[in-house]
Amino acid sequence: MRLSYIIGVLAVFISIVATAQTQPSSEYGIDTAESTIQVGVFREGLFKAFGHDHLIAVKNFSGSVHFNANRMEESSLILNVEAKSLTVLDPGEAEKDRRDVQATMLGTKVLGVETFPLIRFRSTGVHQIKKVGEDWEITLLGDLNLHGVEKPISFPVRIHFDNTRLTAHGEVFIAQTDFGITPIKVAGGMVRVKDRVKVSFNIVAVRNKS
Repeated sequence: MRLSYIIGVLAVFISIVATAQTQPSSEYGIDTAESTIQVGVFREGLFKAFGHDHLIAVKNFSGSVHFNANRMEESSLILNVEAKSLTVLDPGEAEKDRRDVQATMLGTKVLGVETFPLIRFRSTGVHQIKKVGEDWEITLLGDLNLHGVEKPISFPVRIHFDNTRLTAHGEVFIAQTDFGITPIKVAGGMVRVKDRVKVSFNIVAVRNKS
């Protein structure tokens, strides 16, 4: 009886461990108040010293995360950005200059927000998964829909997870011409915007309540 009791206890323990290791993944909502997305736009050209780089903040966005710590390759991200919410920060520049850059960015020469009001990213895969201490380093693959054009992109992401909250941060470079946008240039091209812009993000997501 004693041996059978011990075997029974061990069986229950193994069952509990197996259940904990295979618990279903969870859904998370993006906490936009805690999250940040910024875009860096850089100048080039013979007279680039007479222009300036631009720092742009994304103000309105939403999305969801499907996260599985046991099978990271099954995790996914959906992100929706209101194009008109992109706001030129450009610290140190005159307010008039910021307004001019803002108008150009939202207008038909660049984002064309009246025609293309939404920027969307939907992940399609998670590759190159590596555990680093309490964090994960992954490569996220997905489709970006910008300016009415959808293209596949991939970029590295570092993820920290603590049961009810996860944080993902990283950066990705995007070529404007891939999405049908011609980089702005002035003075006959002597000062122009680089084709590639840098998107930096720190996304905080909180687990949805059951």
